[in-house]
Amino acid sequence: MHFVDKKRAKQIIDDFPKRKILVIGDVMLDKYLWGNVERISPEAPVPVFEVQRETVNLGGACNVANNISALDAKAYIIGVIGKDINGKILKQLLREKGIESILVEDSERPTTIKTRVIAVSQQLIRIDRESKVKLSVEIEKEILHKIDSVIDKVDAVIVSDYGKGVITQKVMDKLLSSGKMIFVDPKPSNCHLYKNVTIMTPNKKEAYQCAKTDQDSNVEVVGKKIMEYLNINQLLITLGAEGMALFEGENTYFIKARAKKVFDVTGAGDTVIAVLTLSKTSGADWKESACIANFAAGYVVGEIGTATVDRNTLLSLIPD
Repeated sequence: MHFVDKKRAKQIIDDFPKRKILVIGDVMLDKYLWGNVERISPEAPVPVFEVQRETVNLGGACNVANNISALDAKAYIIGVIGKDINGKILKQLLREKGIESILVEDSERPTTIKTRVIAVSQQLIRIDRESKVKLSVEIEKEILHKIDSVIDKVDAVIVSDYGKGVITQKVMDKLLSSGKMIFVDPKPSNCHLYKNVTIMTPNKKEAYQCAKTDQDSNVEVVGKKIMEYLNINQLLITLGAEGMALFEGENTYFIKARAKKVFDVTGAGDTVIAVLTLSKTSGADWKESACIANFAAGYVVGEIGTATVDRNTLLSLIPD
């Protein structure tokens, strides 16, 4: 079932440009090498990949900010980059998208970059360059200072945690003390950090890891367990081809998947949390917000790579 019609959705989506959202988390650069494989190497039994073109995209927490910006809202982003060429490229991409970057440079770590090698729309390998070392006290202090500098300007905060070190207990305490709504896309190993947030949006695998239960458990049991542990009133578990499960207080609502075709699930969770946050801060209730986010996710999984949706496209997806 869906909980929103086109007229109501239009009211909500029309309000997006008035919204300002802070995204905080692990920023990344997504690099794609596109090409062909037509022979096996004479040196070893491996394919020879011939690069035809390269593209770079905003990844990780930056993709969440990109989704917000694509929907005509104002996005601010706090994260950590290295003092390197990839950090410069990342800043330039954020500028081009109109995203306000409030980034901390750390000379002790590289900018996170994920390189995907794709031959005729088939991903062959992913190469990661990153550091997961704990942030230094100085860098953490800088992040806390950056939060203070922007928190009063925004309607809500999205925590986009990939477990690379930016999200710490002190960062979460600072965000919670602001009284703003906090939406979390979690890293299961950091689940203990998300107590008392507004809502968390794990996928099914992340939810089961957070609840420390096996895959045979009922999703409703898992959801209730997470809510009790984190002391939260809302939870949205994305279930891939099965849609979504929205937990609100004592109630659970199942929302059917909307994807016509699935090419690439990369970044679908980023789209979900961006649209959920914008809808909620634009006056939608939780069911309406989850429903609009579900339509957006159904669209982006039909595109290759990290994709975004604009307001007109989003509205066109919602039936009368």
